[in-house]
Amino acid sequence: MSQSSTISVCIIGLGSMGMGAALSCINAGLSTYGVDLNPAALTSLRQAGAIDAQSDASAFAAKLDAVLLLVVNAMQVKQILFGERGLAAQLPAGTAVMVSSTISAQDAQSIAQQLEHYQLIMLDAPVSGGAVKAAAGEMTVMASGSTLAFEKLKPVLDAIASQVYCIGETIGLGSTVKIIHQLLAGVHIAAGAEAMAMAARAGIPLDTMYDVVTHAAGNSWMFENRMRHVIDGDYSPKSTVDIFVKDLGLVSDTAKSLNFPLPLASTALTMFTSASNAGLGEQDDSAVIKIFSGIALPEKQESH
Repeated sequence: MSQSSTISVCIIGLGSMGMGAALSCINAGLSTYGVDLNPAALTSLRQAGAIDAQSDASAFAAKLDAVLLLVVNAMQVKQILFGERGLAAQLPAGTAVMVSSTISAQDAQSIAQQLEHYQLIMLDAPVSGGAVKAAAGEMTVMASGSTLAFEKLKPVLDAIASQVYCIGETIGLGSTVKIIHQLLAGVHIAAGAEAMAMAARAGIPLDTMYDVVTHAAGNSWMFENRMRHVIDGDYSPKSTVDIFVKDLGLVSDTAKSLNFPLPLASTALTMFTSASNAGLGEQDDSAVIKIFSGIALPEKQESH
């Protein structure tokens, strides 16, 4: 029997990334469980072959070898693990807990210390790649933690990721690398929005501008992915404006702790905050383009 077939893993947070990770675990032959507050996501995962999927993990916590948390922020991670009916107290000693939410290094260290009280092992392991790569089992993981944590989670990492970076043993290093990555991601979206807004103001067809950039040197992954949403007039969220308010806020806080200036990231944070303030917080992060006035943007074509 292969090692992977003996591993029981629970994915907590079945959004676009978490659902992809859970499906990848099922496809890899892992005994997979899911937790989410969305009943549709639970039904979908059970139909895909999960052993069970519930609104909390109490029913199967004792069976788990590994837990993967893909919720929005540190507050949610702490509530799930240590709140009322917290999961940490229900897991067998030695269970590996992979925290893949984007959180500060300080929060990662605090969570690891609390997990130690329950004899649980943490991997500080933020992820990137988007919904498509998550569904394909091709996420990028930037992780820090003990050799034991990496060993215990190897079947899960093999299932969900095409790239796993071991940043070091110190908890918090993985989170810091992800925060620096989010600096780039947020600035690239903001810069892409600014460029496309300027094109709109100049009367350049946005699909033409998009085609030029994606075949030329100014392209970025974020421009290619997010500005497609603008052309389609489709702001249904894969990642929301408010997520980048949070993530660029973490970038800013990390920079303050290092006494390090971030002129571009600070501007991008102001742009996303302005979009959130304008009521766009739950829209796709590409909706940051809507902060520019005096331009006409494509509207979604309704299919009949």
